[in-house]
Amino acid sequence: MGDRSWASLIRSPLSIPTVGVTVGKLVILKFGAGSFAEGFPVTLQIGMENTRPSSEVMGELPPEPKLPLSFDRWQAIYRRLDLSARPMGLPKSSSFASLEDCSEAAEQLRDRLNYWLQAESFRSIREKWLEKLQPTETIRVILQTSALPLQKLPWHLWDLIERYPHAEFALSTATYEQVHYSAHSTQPVKILALLGDSAGIDIQTDRAILEKLPDATINFLVEPARKELTDHIWEQNWDILFFAGHSSSSGTRETGRIYINPNESLTIDELKYALRKAVNRGLKLAIFNSCDGLGLAREFADLQIPQMIVMREPVPDRVAQEFLKYFLEAFSRDEPLYLAVREARERLQGLEGQFPCATWLPVIYQNLAETPMTWVSVGQPRHSPAIRPKITSALLISLAIALLIMSIRYVGLLQPSELQAFDQFLQLRPEEKPDTRLLVVAITEEDVQAQSQESRRGSLSDQSLAKLLEKLASYQPQVIGLDIYRDYPVGNIPGLAAAMRQNDRLVTICKVTDPQAGRVGIAPPPETPSDRLGFSDLPLDADSVVRRQLLALTPPPSSACTATYAFSTQLALRYLAAQSVPLQFSPDGAWQLGKAHFQPIEAHTGGYQGIDAWGHQILLNYRSYRSPKEAIPQVTLSQILSNQVDANVIRNRIILIGTTAESFQDYSLTPYKTNQGAIQKIPGVILQAQMTSQLISAALGERSLLWAWTLWQETLWVMAWSVTGSLLTQFVRQLPAWGIAVGGAIVILYSVCLIVLVQYSGWIPIVPTALAFLGSSGALYVKTLAQSQSLQRSLRRNL
Repeated sequence: MGDRSWASLIRSPLSIPTVGVTVGKLVILKFGAGSFAEGFPVTLQIGMENTRPSSEVMGELPPEPKLPLSFDRWQAIYRRLDLSARPMGLPKSSSFASLEDCSEAAEQLRDRLNYWLQAESFRSIREKWLEKLQPTETIRVILQTSALPLQKLPWHLWDLIERYPHAEFALSTATYEQVHYSAHSTQPVKILALLGDSAGIDIQTDRAILEKLPDATINFLVEPARKELTDHIWEQNWDILFFAGHSSSSGTRETGRIYINPNESLTIDELKYALRKAVNRGLKLAIFNSCDGLGLAREFADLQIPQMIVMREPVPDRVAQEFLKYFLEAFSRDEPLYLAVREARERLQGLEGQFPCATWLPVIYQNLAETPMTWVSVGQPRHSPAIRPKITSALLISLAIALLIMSIRYVGLLQPSELQAFDQFLQLRPEEKPDTRLLVVAITEEDVQAQSQESRRGSLSDQSLAKLLEKLASYQPQVIGLDIYRDYPVGNIPGLAAAMRQNDRLVTICKVTDPQAGRVGIAPPPETPSDRLGFSDLPLDADSVVRRQLLALTPPPSSACTATYAFSTQLALRYLAAQSVPLQFSPDGAWQLGKAHFQPIEAHTGGYQGIDAWGHQILLNYRSYRSPKEAIPQVTLSQILSNQVDANVIRNRIILIGTTAESFQDYSLTPYKTNQGAIQKIPGVILQAQMTSQLISAALGERSLLWAWTLWQETLWVMAWSVTGSLLTQFVRQLPAWGIAVGGAIVILYSVCLIVLVQYSGWIPIVPTALAFLGSSGALYVKTLAQSQSLQRSLRRNL
């Protein structure tokens, strides 16, 4: 096979799917003035792409005069291999070296290079590298030096680079500057393909590959004259310069020469005015698939071209063609330029049985002031981001997914999972101190058994109730709430009927009839006037958990219970009235109680979708101290009757009387879980105390009521996260990094929702938001992957 040269080709951004640019690490090794006889001072800089270095350390490479001798020995053997059509400018050899000699020399050079790089004086750089860089990161390693002996070394064999699979090195000169481009748009990408002197080499394969590339405008110049070449460079804007033909470097490797036809050859200096103009107009990449290309790269670098790919030594046709194919396959699936070169270079290892050291040949030459181009950035004007055409599609996808999720949510399919997420957030809130303004007199199983069975109906006999009310009255509580159904008149107990009728601090309970549900109500005690009645009805969710509180309703005419206020509302209003906090009504009918504005929930509120929001309902903000059951102080009936309770514990407080005996099954399910993972139940009297505590605490400005956004606010929130998911996929395209970014975003979403609930009592939707975020990012990633794979199959067929 003949030796030859080439340059890489890229398509238009509109034809290649992308998910954006991966932000990786940039590592710069700056070599100071020195020599192999005296050593080199080295500075290591590490930072993120497009930012200032975050770490810098200095070290030194010791003298190693044998290293350049090892390189010269390897190079001499390599150039004496039996590779036909040697590059022009290199002397022909009368005897050929063997493949074994070349492999042995290469191994010795690799060992000596790594031995040098493990020197004690260089240890600080090595340790900083290992400390700051992870093997999973995408890393560009730039060797900044103008010393040709350093540039010629096979740096890709450094053990540090080999252990980092997403790292690739490039060469850069000590001086550089940013190019100020003239804004222009070239869609599709414009390629100037120069096919020079082809004596003894096959460049028709390159042409065939280029001609099959879709969405690219290619201008072929076949063995052009010097004026024809310069005119083409001057007269149009080019994105990529492709050269295939013979080339060589001078003995000092400071200059290179390309052979444009059998009779003419040019140095970069002889084309510098035209090439400088091309760079200023947007030339982003020049790849010389030609032999001995370091001289070309060093000379072309003075014109500040963003990046080049050259072959450091003579390259056989087969190696060049395979590299071109592998490079296009990797780069077309939007691999970063550096990783595409590394993948293509490493795949050449399969040819090293026939062409030793094939993986050594490709090398990148980088302008440090420029960001490496990507597949999608080719052909884009400098002032028009390459991803812009993709953003419109991403936005449409993300908005469509957000609307789909919100539609599914609106019909209630997400309600169970949203309520479970809400419950979990409630359990993660910090503990609160018990509300000492309330006291529950609990009728325990022991209290029930201690009463006379003949005179007792329910959990509390008339005799025990009379004693309890008499005892409590002497302690002067603010309000007494009897949370026990008594739909029967008082028996033959002197004074009890009068106490229930005349004690204006006593509030009793009843249950409203619900004709639609076929639920029969429970009548109030006959002795209690209607203004001291409160209903016990609760709005239960589908899983029977109490998450809402009913403040008021209009009883149906058939109901024996005519109370319009809830039992907890009655207790709170009477307590607050004594504190000069009356109930007021806003023009829209909402309640204003002290500092709290009670806006009733609607059918679509928070995670609730299409619920029956009958009456005046609000969300129940449980108070939890170790558990909701322990958030309210409690004493037993027997303790009160046996004078074991201090009067100060009762004075001016709200006293709730109710049973906690499990035999009466007056328990309700809460959003909380026990330590064993079961749903936590609390007695009905504790639940009434919880609801009373919420009203009082909100009215006095101590605790906020739970709130939720309106439907349109939640829709905007979900849309924003859906768009965020698509944009994240635009900018993070490597699967591991994409997975980490998506996981990190979900953690942020979870944290935001939890913090808003804990700090501000807000119920922000997390389930539809997470689904929209994952759906948009996942859909765009799958869409991009499918398009990329389709393109890969097309490219493989063309190649």
